[in-house]
Amino acid sequence: MKKYLLSIVFTIFAILLVACGGEDNAAQEATEGNKEQETKVLKVGATTVPHAEILEEAKPLLKEKGIDLQIEEFSDYPIINPALAEGDLDANYFQHVPYLDNAIKENGFELENVGAIHIEPFGIYSKEFKTLDELPEGAKIIMSNNVAEMGRVLALLEEKGLIKLNPDVEKINATKDDIVENEKNLEIDDSVAPEMLASAYENNEGDAVIINGNYALAAGLNPAEDAIALEAGENNPYANIIVVRSEDKEKEEIKTLVEVLKSQEIKDFINTKYPGSVLPVND
Repeated sequence: MKKYLLSIVFTIFAILLVACGGEDNAAQEATEGNKEQETKVLKVGATTVPHAEILEEAKPLLKEKGIDLQIEEFSDYPIINPALAEGDLDANYFQHVPYLDNAIKENGFELENVGAIHIEPFGIYSKEFKTLDELPEGAKIIMSNNVAEMGRVLALLEEKGLIKLNPDVEKINATKDDIVENEKNLEIDDSVAPEMLASAYENNEGDAVIINGNYALAAGLNPAEDAIALEAGENNPYANIIVVRSEDKEKEEIKTLVEVLKSQEIKDFINTKYPGSVLPVND
């Protein structure tokens, strides 16, 4: 009889253990399920170098904060803002404020800048000449046909002493018509698309070519070493920014994205990966 009673007790105890274990497993599965539900997917459009590379570095940092960063790479500027405006992206990372302002003006996009991350100094490159002083009379200078970048390129030429601009015109809005001094009678060709500038340099199509930092890097150039002159980094108004739809600017995942991209870890990565060619914004 005692053996029978003990058998019943052990059986009940075993059932209780299984039941408790089942409850524990169910609780664990529920917790894991809640964690999965808490993960936010954030789709960001970016040009390959350096933007997508910087985002890749930020990916594990964002994962720790519950954000699944998905990066969509683009090679052409003009389609990235429309993709964001139409809801195909949650944010983009490729442009500076003047470019964004121009896109909004031309298309009526409801987009906003939520944070400046880095600066890509423009460089002047030449196959034939090692310094700006060597440029001959009437030298052909090739620059981007991007209207939003024209003032920036002309300001660079002025910064390096090659031209002077009308002091009454805001540099960011300057055009070739605002050149008031051009001692070397430089021929400024503004007919080349930004993505073709590196090819123009490789093909030696001009005496010098002014190339956007990201396209120079993508072409295997090191702006800090290969350019015969480089745009100043300090007080540069052309920092590359994170852009979102106006309705999304207060979302926590957007704020976290900007916070991570401004973190010391990402700044250290930028300085190590692109020394002097890409400069993190310090603010």
